[in-house]
Amino acid sequence: MSRDDPIADMNRASNDTSGVVTRVTAELARHLGDALAPGLYLIATPIGNLADISLRALATLAKSDVIYCEDTRHSRTLVAHYGIGRTLRPYHEHNAEEQRPRILADLARGARIALISDAGTPLVSDPGYKLVRDAIAESHTVIAIPGASAVLTALSVAGLPTDTFLFAGFLPPRSGARRSRISELATVPASLIFFEAPTRVAETLADLAETLGDRPAAIARELTKLHEAVRRGPLTALAELFAQSEPKGEIVIVVGPPSATTATDEVIAAALQAALAHMSLRDAAKAVADRLSVPKARVYELGLKLKSDKPQ
Repeated sequence: MSRDDPIADMNRASNDTSGVVTRVTAELARHLGDALAPGLYLIATPIGNLADISLRALATLAKSDVIYCEDTRHSRTLVAHYGIGRTLRPYHEHNAEEQRPRILADLARGARIALISDAGTPLVSDPGYKLVRDAIAESHTVIAIPGASAVLTALSVAGLPTDTFLFAGFLPPRSGARRSRISELATVPASLIFFEAPTRVAETLADLAETLGDRPAAIARELTKLHEAVRRGPLTALAELFAQSEPKGEIVIVVGPPSATTATDEVIAAALQAALAHMSLRDAAKAVADRLSVPKARVYELGLKLKSDKPQ
């Protein structure tokens, strides 16, 4: 038999697949057979593709006494897909204050409670933080079951620096407040990650370009889903592209960190204003110039202008 025999290769692949099924089935059965200790379980769920869930997450959901979620209608699709028949209860920003005491009381009685979000990792842009804080304060066990995250998924495919990054959630919906928030983040020496509604993507990109300059960026849409798409390029080009048509689906924006070519006057001015609160102009100019990799003279000149424009 030839080493390059395609029939033999197909048979080997089939045997390998059969082995995977056997091992996965055994591993899931083992997790399902283990007792689940009382406590609050923070379980990451898929951000689109239902296959992106861990065996441990499935077993924990199946053994929980109750599953709290943002939207029971949305989460029912996931649990039904995997044949999980546990009770679903809503926990979201509108009922969190009412539901939190009930959950804490159930934990005190030894309940096993799962908390999931509509998609991805709980506590990221949802109200779970206060529940976790209070559960820890009352000495309840809190366990994270890690998995999918739109933040890290977008960062990994953006093609931008990953050694340091900042997730900034949703920017304010109004342009003035949005630009102010972007200015606050302008000098952060990290890739910036935002969530955004498709109806505001064009406006947000325009404000990002205006405030941050032409930094490299990536727009990730419908991650892990059938129509996943990632657009990469300078902020100005992306702003022009998305101004032509409104995208559909969930959006993650990733913007590269500041550099010598992306440090606009606005970025430098924002950094200077922060530094001048506790430093002299000379020291502030040097610190900002070193941080943003721009000439000190340029920074100092902008600092003089800031001082002259400041009301007396």
